[in-house]
Amino acid sequence: MNTADRGLPEEEEREAPGQGGGGRRVGVPSTALFTDQYELTMLRAALRGGTADRRSVFEVFTRRLPSGRRYGVVGGTGRVLDAVENFRFDADVLAFLREQGIVDEPTLEWLASYRFGGDIWGYPEGEVYFPGSPILRVEGSFAECVLLETVILSILNHDSAIAAAASRMSASAGGRPLIEMGARRTHELSAVASARAAYVGGFASTSDLAAGFRYGIPTVGTSAHAFTLLHDSERDAFRAQVDSLGSGTTLLVDTYDVAEAVRTAVEVAGPDLGAVRIDSGDLLLVAHRVRQQLDELGATSTRIVVTSDLDEYAIASLAAAPVDAYGVGTQLVTGSGHPTCSMVYKLVARAQSADPKAPLVPVAKKSLGAKSSRGGRKWAARRPDAYGIAEAEVIGTDQVPAELADHLLQTELVKGGEVVAHEPLDAARARHVRARGALPMSAVQLSRGEPVIPTEYV
Repeated sequence: MNTADRGLPEEEEREAPGQGGGGRRVGVPSTALFTDQYELTMLRAALRGGTADRRSVFEVFTRRLPSGRRYGVVGGTGRVLDAVENFRFDADVLAFLREQGIVDEPTLEWLASYRFGGDIWGYPEGEVYFPGSPILRVEGSFAECVLLETVILSILNHDSAIAAAASRMSASAGGRPLIEMGARRTHELSAVASARAAYVGGFASTSDLAAGFRYGIPTVGTSAHAFTLLHDSERDAFRAQVDSLGSGTTLLVDTYDVAEAVRTAVEVAGPDLGAVRIDSGDLLLVAHRVRQQLDELGATSTRIVVTSDLDEYAIASLAAAPVDAYGVGTQLVTGSGHPTCSMVYKLVARAQSADPKAPLVPVAKKSLGAKSSRGGRKWAARRPDAYGIAEAEVIGTDQVPAELADHLLQTELVKGGEVVAHEPLDAARARHVRARGALPMSAVQLSRGEPVIPTEYV
């Protein structure tokens, strides 16, 4: 029986082919135009000025977490690697650039053979991060690195925002499964990326079939109110669904009168009814009443799924309710109020000349406001206390202290232009559970506060 029949995710079903982050390698068109025009005009000027080949180091980081958040979650790393592999200027793209007069012919010739040949190091997907964390480090010539800025930021800013919201919701759910169902509340491609990021952050399944196809995320879904309204009676609708999907399905019981619908649902499906879904009303009160009624009718194993504009706060408020699973849409795919992480991509070091042996020198923007940055090629480590719980995010540019050598966070993702870190999505999902579990307990508090650990520079 598949998850569509049951209406709820089951842990054992992740082992099925294509489930749990296996997915399919889907052809992706060129990502080269997922960029801002000034990346290409900088390239044009650098080629003409003789600085395009200078060895450079760019880093992705955020200066602050969204207001009230205690930690961030790295999401989208796998998609970044796919984007780098597909960053190619094919004939149609080059023709567009020529027709629009965006770059000159020497630049078009350079772009025609573009392949990123540098190195990328970064926090692995699912890891947590804090202000200043060097989440991604891109090294190579200025020309090849600068072109990747926009596409990298667009992926990491979006996916990390969704993953962070998902993490907060999964922590609030206390082990109860969460269903991602926000496809109709965002752009169709963003919906697929959101489902992926939500899975990394702790969601168990998605309603979005494209996400299931592309990334192997378990998919679920049964019926909406329209299906009930289609029939002459609620009983007819329930009968049609049970006849089609079996008694283990999930029946939607709040189209008319909830109590009457629950009674009818059990009469039609029997006491082995899989679940009922509640999509409106006072969820706390209704869930208690429905649980009592199900038990009285002998449907003691029938589960209760609640939906209806949930966020982490609403989920936390239902902690004492007899709820078995949550379906979340709008608030998840919009980052629960913070749809971006404000990550930036900054040049932090560059060679003094185009000579491959020229030493790197730190560079940084100076600003009177809050937009200054720190120069230098950085490493990052998370220092644990005596109990193994994180106590500081330590960032430096010099030699790594011996006591931190086993706690470094960055891993090699791309070496000499070749991706070396493709991994199943389940690996990122499991990593997040470990990373969040190694933070102080206050990390998952929903009350406003500062980052759960400080960032220290050495």
